[in-house]
Amino acid sequence: MLTICSRIVVPYDHSDSSKKALKMAMNLARQNEEIELSVVMVIQPQYPYGLPYGYAFSYEERLELGKSQFATGQRILDEVKQELQYLPNKTKTILLEGNPAEVIVDVIKENDADLVVMGSRGLSGIKELFLGSVSHHVVQKAPCPIFIVK
Repeated sequence: MLTICSRIVVPYDHSDSSKKALKMAMNLARQNEEIELSVVMVIQPQYPYGLPYGYAFSYEERLELGKSQFATGQRILDEVKQELQYLPNKTKTILLEGNPAEVIVDVIKENDADLVVMGSRGLSGIKELFLGSVSHHVVQKAPCPIFIVK
C-alpha cells in the first residue's frame, strides 16, 4: 500500500469544526496502521474582564487561573484519548500554552508532520472572511499540506 502521509497533526479546540477535523483525521489514519496521529490543543492564557479599574492579579491568582485552564484542556484531551484508543495507530495528545497559531505551527514542524487536518473556524467569537485567524496562519506558515474541514 502506498502511503502518502505517515504523520498527521490535528489542532483541536473542542469546537464543532475541530471535532469534524478529528473524525476526518481518524478516518484517514484507519486506512493505514503506520500513520501516526497527534492531536494538539493550545491553551491561550485568558484573564477575566470586568474587573475594577486598577485591579491587578496577584501572582497566585494568575497561577490558579492558569491551572484551571490547563485542567480544562486536559479534561477535553482525555475525552479525545477515549476516542483515539479504538484506532490501531500510534496516537498522542499534546497540551501546550501560548499563541495557538504560532504553537500549532511549531508542533507541526517538531513532529515533522506530512499533513495537518484542521477545522476552518475555532471557538473565537470574531468572524473572518473565509478562515479563522488560527487556520489562516497555519495555512500560511506550515511546511506541509493542510486539509481544512468545515
